[in-house]
Amino acid sequence: MTVKAARLIAAAPVVAYHSARHGRSIARSIAAGHLHAGQIEEALVYPVTTEETGDYRGVIEEHYDAWAARLAAHLDAGRDVVVLCEGDPFFYGSYMHMHKRLAHRYPSEVVPGVTSVAGASAVLGRPLVERDEVLTVLPGTLPADELAARLEATDSAAVMKLGRTFAAVRDALDRSGRLSEAWYVERATTSRQRILPLADVDPPTVPYFSLALVPSRLHAAPQVSDVADAPVASGTCGDVVVVGLGPAGRDWLTPEALAAVEAADDLVGYGPYLDRVPANPRQRRHASDNRVEAERAEFALALARSGRRVAVVSSGDPGVFAMAAAVLEVAAEPRWKDVPVRVLPGLTAAQAVASRVGAPLGHDFCVLSLSDRLKPWDVIARRLTAAAQADLVIAIYNPGSRSRTWQVAEARDLLLAHRSPDTPVVLGRDVGGPGERVRVVRLAGLDPAEVDMRTLLIVGSSQTRVLERDGEPPVVWTPRRYPGSE
Repeated sequence: MTVKAARLIAAAPVVAYHSARHGRSIARSIAAGHLHAGQIEEALVYPVTTEETGDYRGVIEEHYDAWAARLAAHLDAGRDVVVLCEGDPFFYGSYMHMHKRLAHRYPSEVVPGVTSVAGASAVLGRPLVERDEVLTVLPGTLPADELAARLEATDSAAVMKLGRTFAAVRDALDRSGRLSEAWYVERATTSRQRILPLADVDPPTVPYFSLALVPSRLHAAPQVSDVADAPVASGTCGDVVVVGLGPAGRDWLTPEALAAVEAADDLVGYGPYLDRVPANPRQRRHASDNRVEAERAEFALALARSGRRVAVVSSGDPGVFAMAAAVLEVAAEPRWKDVPVRVLPGLTAAQAVASRVGAPLGHDFCVLSLSDRLKPWDVIARRLTAAAQADLVIAIYNPGSRSRTWQVAEARDLLLAHRSPDTPVVLGRDVGGPGERVRVVRLAGLDPAEVDMRTLLIVGSSQTRVLERDGEPPVVWTPRRYPGSE
């Protein structure tokens, strides 16, 4: 919040805020550090209703009238009132309904705040608009046809009021051809914020306090030409270190990787991964889309050659389907031969998922990606078949996404040709993150609908065992000794 807002909140005899019937208020939680004993708090509790009920507008208008009367009683008694509103009071804010009822009767001042759109753009690390681009702010409650038409016609967009409208908003983004550009941001700037490509979001998990963002098209990736203004260390070359952040959160980051990130002058990476690194005013951050690995690598190398110490951040381990190979592939070109490149390992998603159930990777295993974006499906199918025939445990990355919906079922059927239907399969989603979900199923019962881009699969071998426990998650392990060994 602004300094002025904090000062007014601390000085107010009366503080009012909207809340649900459970009594919790997001606005109050933001201002809690500035409240003190002796202040009168007025909780303006919303009725239990939705816009889908019969007379929603009539019911809510009656409550606004009653709340205005409560606040007017304080004002008539000479007590100043501060009304808290998350975001900006006049940007889809509930306060505007009090303003209409009270501002013509009492001296009023509105203190602007940071909108959710601005907060979402900041945590995403992507500009909303550049140069002559047009930004359109839309409510998700618009009719689907109108929403799709407006999304198609604008450069950048923010869609508010998600929650129950999310499925319709996603469909409108798809119909307008903007789905691949769209980002989902939930509870931006708070400790509970969540950032995902919108196409990968599970609709039932979407709360009202979230939005869809289609950022500037002019900021797809950093360009090597941008490095021209970077300060150059006299007569020296910097370096590039490719850092694995682990699957989620600081607890999964090694001390070596943390030290490298903190020592860097510049951080380069996919926006959501950069968001996991605490801000450091000394550092420059260069966020880009997830599909521009080569451009990102070239940009990092150019920064290093200008004398900067550069950390390219990657989720999990950078050497496992991540940025290390992309950086090294570009660095092998003759023009970058003078730029030092190091790779620091990180905890892999396979290790994280395995740890949640026990030790399914306790014997020989292989790691394989189902994504056919960089290799043909027939190669994937041959490798799956070979791994199954060799009786290896298989850790499967990138099993499915919104645009790749058939690969999981095809992989399951290929494996069933060589594995028992009862082979255990571990499904680990967002391990270490707020949406963590881990299940153990039979291979024959593997449902592709449960699998998305944030899920990792571990398919057991013929020797993998499962121990069921009453009231506890099952334990899965693969014995170190294979039949026939001495």
